Amino acid sequence: MEQSKKECILHAATKAFARFGFKKASVEEIAKEAGVAKGTVYLACDTKEDLFYQAVHREVRAWCAEIARLIDPRQPADQLLQQCAIAGLAYLNERPLVRELLFGSYHLMLPEWVDRLEGLRELGRTNTVEILRLGVKQGVFHDDLDLDEVAKILQDVALSTYVLHNRGAQREERLQRRMATAFRLLMEGLRRRKTGA
Repeated sequence: MEQSKKECILHAATKAFARFGFKKASVEEIAKEAGVAKGTVYLACDTKEDLFYQAVHREVRAWCAEIARLIDPRQPADQLLQQCAIAGLAYLNERPLVRELLFGSYHLMLPEWVDRLEGLRELGRTNTVEILRLGVKQGVFHDDLDLDEVAKILQDVALSTYVLHNRGAQREERLQRRMATAFRLLMEGLRRRKTGA
């Protein structure tokens, strides 16, 4: 299958799944939107589930690429983490497939795909791991951190902030303030530094 035709199908699938959800989106509508026959859609994927996975994977890769553009190794890693987290949360407003993946909605809907979906969530943390490595190299972060676990924790903090504070007036300012406070807390901890001892 030509790559351009497959891209067209994945684009149509992404729109349909984002608009109607996995269960209500139909392969017929996706084919119609892509301007291909229904059978042609199945040349691009094995099943509707596979088409859905490919559409979500495409969206996660696009999200990662968007955030990767913000990573400037000349900036302090702690500042990069905060900037990328805020940009990543803003992106979720526009990309419901990525948002629902990160929230775990698809894990319940497609239990037989859990391992593959977890792989996509891990892909979504690659930029965070890269920034953490940069921070270790810069001397900003401890060099004995389990970077993958720290990336998971940071993702959890960002997602819980999004879930609990992404509504109402001034939500963007509130999200930014909340994320800045969360990152400061994670970076500095709660303990006061002892002076003069």
